[in-house]
This record gives sequence, structure tokens and C-alpha cells, in this order.
Amino acid sequence: MLANSIENPRARRGAEVLLEVLRSEGVQYIFGNPGTTELPLMDALIGAPDIRYILALQEASAVAMADGYAQAARKPGFLNLHTAGGLGHGMGNLLNASVSQTPLVVTAGQQDSRHTITDPLLFGDLVRIAGPAVKWAQEVAHADQLPVLLRRAFNDAQAAPCGPVFLSLPMDVMEEMSTVTIGEPSTIDRRSIAGSLGELAEHLAAVPPGRLAIIAGDEVHWSDAAREVVVLAEALAAPVFGSSWPSRAPFPTAHELWAGHLPTKATDIAHRLANYSALFALGGKSVITILYTEGSAIPPGCDVFQLSADVRDLGRTYHTKLSVVGDIRASLGTALPLLRAAISNRVPKYSVLQERALEARNRLREELEAAAAFEMFAPVITPRVAAREAVRAIGPDIAIVDEAIATSMHVRAYLNSKSSDQYSFLRGGALGWGMPAAVGCSLGLGREPVVCLVGDGAALYSPQALWTAAHESLPVTFVVMNNREYNVLKGFMKAQQRYRSAAENRFIGMDIDQPPIDYLALARSMGVPARRVHKATDIGVAIEAGIASGQANLIEVVIANI
Repeated sequence: MLANSIENPRARRGAEVLLEVLRSEGVQYIFGNPGTTELPLMDALIGAPDIRYILALQEASAVAMADGYAQAARKPGFLNLHTAGGLGHGMGNLLNASVSQTPLVVTAGQQDSRHTITDPLLFGDLVRIAGPAVKWAQEVAHADQLPVLLRRAFNDAQAAPCGPVFLSLPMDVMEEMSTVTIGEPSTIDRRSIAGSLGELAEHLAAVPPGRLAIIAGDEVHWSDAAREVVVLAEALAAPVFGSSWPSRAPFPTAHELWAGHLPTKATDIAHRLANYSALFALGGKSVITILYTEGSAIPPGCDVFQLSADVRDLGRTYHTKLSVVGDIRASLGTALPLLRAAISNRVPKYSVLQERALEARNRLREELEAAAAFEMFAPVITPRVAAREAVRAIGPDIAIVDEAIATSMHVRAYLNSKSSDQYSFLRGGALGWGMPAAVGCSLGLGREPVVCLVGDGAALYSPQALWTAAHESLPVTFVVMNNREYNVLKGFMKAQQRYRSAAENRFIGMDIDQPPIDYLALARSMGVPARRVHKATDIGVAIEAGIASGQANLIEVVIANI
């Protein structure tokens, strides 16, 4: 190896080639947890001080950190896992990233390919293991392949639909000497403008005022199209709903046309949309149901129109009168002038509807405040009050990463921000995402403050994120909403009339008690200061102090089992 370096001074190890490509792709962080197969990369990082290794203490946390980073920075996150075991540890959050359509370039160290025939320790078929959770998976065979495969990975992670891709990195490939040139990143304009926009504008203009609703899916965030969606909604005075089980709140929650997120049962969604004769869905997979109910989520006689960059989502579940394929931001930019011309004779009617929407919003805010005030001095803090006090203390500008299922519905109701980027949520549904995602979110925002709302059950899946937040000196405030149970599961069971568990008020395997978890001791063991709150009036003070501290901190809020 030394002789090769002397003979050809341009020769360097595969690990160094990889870092050169990452640098050219604008990568600042590698999220990971190293093992023996990653040692060539860890050694090469000594010569790359501009690329920081973010150490997670478990691979599930590493994946969610990369996910949170990618969502906040709106560019692919890069992570490096450890062989088959580490990839297995990360699979839950890798599935979350896949469902959320988060662009990730996922790599894992692989055993030296020269002795895989002997079944060495740590060897596994990484490509097959990763396959179900990624867009594609491949093993690098030679160091000379690294530039092409890495660039392909970054490009495909960002191509619609966005999502994770996977590369297996054998140890000998990372050690192999190579003189390959890395080339430059390709310039790819993905903002294609949909066809049939004139026809779409005519269809939308033909819907009677007040009878059209817009569904802003998570794709609005990735397209950076919130401003265009606001203009569209105001032009038509159309209420804007978010996805029923969202990754983001991609519309300003302080806007009078924001109608909140849809419910999660088909019957409830249909009831919520019953007064509309047409829906315009921006992005796909926005009508997500959890428990089965009879009937369609789309009301009878309601026409569906759709715009998405992902052709697979168009007409996938529900018949659409017209679906068009294209980037949301670019396509709306072209469609809006056509729409304005088509509705020019109805502008006064739309203005009246928007004024009514503002009045209705003000009434709703008053009702929400009254409901919280009524519960403010309950013996144990209610989920509604915990949510209202947390949102009030956080304010409209600080990013929120939410995995507190017991309070999330209330949190979303009390959001009141002019930003479309404030709120993110566990779209994939596999617990253990929130705390590490908040770490990645802060890094993606340039180490800005973030508040992570997390349930006590979810907090136990990836508490290692506390250590990384402290180690990186990140201003993340972790708020644990603690009801000492899997509250959402009990709620689902209570809704089933024939379940004995509900009738007898006995739920097996759903209580996190006897002994209770000491979250303060857990946080302090990882270098994170912590405090516990029992009174509703102390929630805001604690969160404001946590944010003002500028350091990682944890607040446990004891809430009622409702």
C-alpha cells in the first residue's frame, strides 16, 4: 500500500475518495455509530476537519438524526451504520424516513469481501436487509466505483419521490488504493411544470365559491411551495387542510384559511369534507387512516384534483377528475395567472368568504383558549393544557419536533405561526424518532434552538439522543409528556365496544410504572440538566427557561391519563 502511494502520489484509500465526494456534494455531517468495519472511514476523517462526525450511541438514533437534519436543511442527510446488526438497529427509523420520503444516503460498513466465503463475524447480506426500506440498495465492489455510486445515491435520494438509498461499503473497498477522479456534482433541475394546467385552472374556477377545499400534503414542504399555496388559497378563499397523519404543517398555522389537519378515520375525514364538492390535493398520501371504518374518506359526489411530482400517487386510491404530474411550486407558479384570469368575475365573493374565515378563526381561537382555561387548574395537568402552555411558551418561531402522541392533536390546534416550517411530526409511526430527529433538526437549522415534545413511551426508544445533544452543545429542549402509559393504545382499545380490556379497565402491557422511570436521573446521567413540572402554571416558565439556557435540557411534564 505504501509502495503504491509512492509510485502514484494521487493514489488514496477508498475512504478518502468517499470523503472527497461528500465534500463536493456539500455534506457537513456524517451521522453514525462506528464499529470495526467503519475504521477506515474514521481514520480518513482525521484529514477532513470540514466534515463533522455526529456520534449517536445507537444506530436508530443515527438514522433519525439524519432524518431530522434532512427535513430541516432540505437536502440529503448522510449516515454510516455498522454492518448487519447496526443496519438492523436502524431499520425502524429507516422505515420512518421511507414513509416520510426523506432524502437520505445511507451507508453501512461491510466485512472484508475477501473472506466472506468463510462466514466471518458481522457479515450479512446488507443489500437484502436494507431493500424493503429504501429506493434501491447496492454494494460497492471497488473503490473506483465510489464516485459514480455516491453521486447516483445523492441524485436518486432527491428524485421524486424523495427517499433513502443504500450503499454497502466493504472494508477492503474502503482500504483499497485508487487514482479515480471524483468529477463534479451534476446540475439537475427537478422543478418540472405540469401539463394541462389551463384545464386544471378551468376546473378549479368552475367550483362554486366556498365549495372547494385544498389539502396541503407533506410534499409542499419539500417543494418549498408554502408561499404559492397561500396565494392559491387566498385567490379561491379555500380552506387548507393538512395531512391526517403528517410529517409537517406545510402552511402558516396563523393564517385564517388554515383548517388544521384532517382526522385519521375515513368516516371522520368524509364528515369533515362533506360540505365541499371538490378537493385539490397537493402532494400524495395525505388521507391517511389508522383504524378501519366502513366507507370512503372522500364524500360522495366530491371531485378530486391532484398535483404531485410523484406519478405513483396520482389516482392511487381515489378516482381523480384530473391529476397532473409536476413540481408543486413550479406548477402553481404557472397555474396561478391562469386561475386568476378564470375567476376574475368572482373576486368580491372570494373576498367575503375570506373575511368570514377570519371571523371563524377568531371564534375558534377563543373557544380553544376557553377550553384550556376551564382545565387550567385540574388536579393533574390535562393533555390540552400541557399542549397550550407548551405552544405558548415556545412561541411562533422556534422549531417544534413532536412525538408526544397524547398531546399532539392539541399541540397542532394551538399552533399560531406565520411560518410553514415550524412543526414536524412522526409521519412513519414507528416510535423512537422524535428525540434524535430534534438533534438533527437543530444541526440542519445551523444549531438553532429546537423544542422536542415527546411522550414518555417514545422517549424510552432513543434516550441516547440526550447524550449527543449535550456532546454537541445543541440548544434542544426535550419536553417529556409523562402519563406513565401507552395512552394512545388504551384509547384505541376503549373505542372497541367488544373489548374486555375496556369493560374491565384492565390493559395488559400498557403501563410504564412499578417502577416509574426517573427521566430526571436518566437525563442527568447523560449530562443534561432536568426538572419536573406538576403544575400547569409552571410549564411555560420551565420551557422558556430551557430555551433561554442555550443548552440541551429536559423538562418532564406529568400529565393526566385522559
